[in-house]
Amino acid sequence: MTIRIHKYLAHSGVASLRKSEALIRSGAVTINGRPAQIGQAVDPAVDQIKVNGKQVNPVNQIISYLINKPRSVVSTVSDPEGRRTVVSLIPTKARLYPVGRLDYDSEGLMLLTNDGQLANRLTHPRYEIDKTYRVLVKGVVSDKVVGYLENGVTIDGAKTAPAKVVVAERQPQNTWLDITIHEGRNRQIRKMCEAVHHPVIRLIRTQLGPYSLGDLKPGSYLQL
Repeated sequence: MTIRIHKYLAHSGVASLRKSEALIRSGAVTINGRPAQIGQAVDPAVDQIKVNGKQVNPVNQIISYLINKPRSVVSTVSDPEGRRTVVSLIPTKARLYPVGRLDYDSEGLMLLTNDGQLANRLTHPRYEIDKTYRVLVKGVVSDKVVGYLENGVTIDGAKTAPAKVVVAERQPQNTWLDITIHEGRNRQIRKMCEAVHHPVIRLIRTQLGPYSLGDLKPGSYLQL
C-alpha cells in the first residue's frame, strides 16, 4: 500500500505535514538511499525511509499530552543552549513533538503528540484555529485601545487579522486581557500589545482550538 512521503512522515510522528515537506525540501529525507521528492509515493512495507540517516518506523500508538508550560522552558524537542525543554517534562520515551510554540518567557497550554495529522490540523493557517491568551499588560487599557486590537494593528509591515479582546481586569497600573486570535505570527500577541503602547508583562495561553488549560498547574500534564 503506497502513501505520499510527507503524509507517511506525519503519520509516523516525525513532524507535521508542513514541516515534513520542509524536511524533504532540505534533503534530509531519503528513500532507499536517494533524496526524497515532494509528492513521491512510498510503500512502507518495502521502501527504506530515513530522516537525517535514521530509520523512520510507523507509529504503533498515537500519544498526546496537554501540558501547562512554565516560564523559562523552551517549546522545542531539544535546545543547543542546554535549557529545559517542554518535551522533557513528560515522563515517556515516545518521540513527541510540540504543536506550535510558546516563547521562552510565555506560559500555558501546549499539546505534545506523535500524531502528525492532529498537529497539522491545529497549526496550518487554512484551518484558522482559535488560540486564546490571558495577557497582563502594562498600563490601563482603554476601550478605544481594545477596539484597535480587535480591528487589527500593523506589525512587521502587515495588519493583523481581526481579534477578540476582552478586558478581564483593570488594575491601578496594569490590565489583564483575554485575547483570541487565529493567526500564528512570531511573537504576535507581544507585538500587537507593543503596537498600542501596552507592553506585555505576562502571557498565558489558555485555549488551543478545542483544548483548554482548565486548572492544570504549571509543569503539570494530562494524557489525552
